[in-house]
Amino acid sequence: MNIAIIGAPVDLGADRRGVDMGPSAIRYAGLEQSLRNIGHEVTDLGNIPAPVPEAIDTGPHNLKYLAPIVAMAEHLASKVSDAIDRDCFPLVLGGDHSISLGSLTGVTARRRVGIIWMDAHGDFNTGDSSPSGNIHGMVLAALAGFGDEKLVNLGGFAPKTKPANIVVVGVREIDPGERALLREHGVMVFTMHDIDRMGLPAVMGLAIERAGDGVDGIHLSLDLDVVDPLQAPGVGTPVLGGLTYRETHLAMELLASSGLTRSIDIVEVNPVLDTRNETAKLAVQFALSALGKKIM
Repeated sequence: MNIAIIGAPVDLGADRRGVDMGPSAIRYAGLEQSLRNIGHEVTDLGNIPAPVPEAIDTGPHNLKYLAPIVAMAEHLASKVSDAIDRDCFPLVLGGDHSISLGSLTGVTARRRVGIIWMDAHGDFNTGDSSPSGNIHGMVLAALAGFGDEKLVNLGGFAPKTKPANIVVVGVREIDPGERALLREHGVMVFTMHDIDRMGLPAVMGLAIERAGDGVDGIHLSLDLDVVDPLQAPGVGTPVLGGLTYRETHLAMELLASSGLTRSIDIVEVNPVLDTRNETAKLAVQFALSALGKKIM
């Protein structure tokens, strides 16, 4: 497989600084060489430019940094689409979860994909429902066609993916407004309660079936806060009670064995909060499992 690595060092979507260093941390943890070691061809396309929050105006309180996030997402979408045109598999490194607006706009401009969104949070707020105004918590709703028109209509089309092909896995913290929106629009959500009760293999089987139904493949959006912070401390918004290291590996292995994954973004690695770059190392290991690495 020809893999194109694209960095998106963005921390405009959240209040806590540091995730802009995520792409560098993941690269430093050995991503490119590790991918080559399992047989992939790899091209690192570098980082898209991204302003720092201190240098620009916050904008509307309920849609913080809207204009620069839209500009960033447009640039990233173009890079992702170009990679697909060159027959490469896009592997996008964040940055906060607002970068998925760009990665998925670029992917869905070229092919129909369902989304498996692995995250401790629902990310299905809009400017009207969000308690914080942080856009990293609105991106999945925008991709499904709900929210501010500048986010929803990025790339000139909407929705990027129908709600029926979106599955959220690993949720354990959700706002009342987004809970109502998720239910109203029929997005499949597996909380940690569901995973504990049903087991990770059953959950991933259902997620792959739902996300992959009637489309060309699946986009994986992996927020490292889906992993329990005792094992992945360096994340933007940690929440106790997440997936274990082994459960997350299994989820990646099951996705790989499905043969349906067409693109990946990995987000919310925050080296400022990490210990010896351990969370970035986990990100590399999970990427390898998602892209075919096996024990035997």
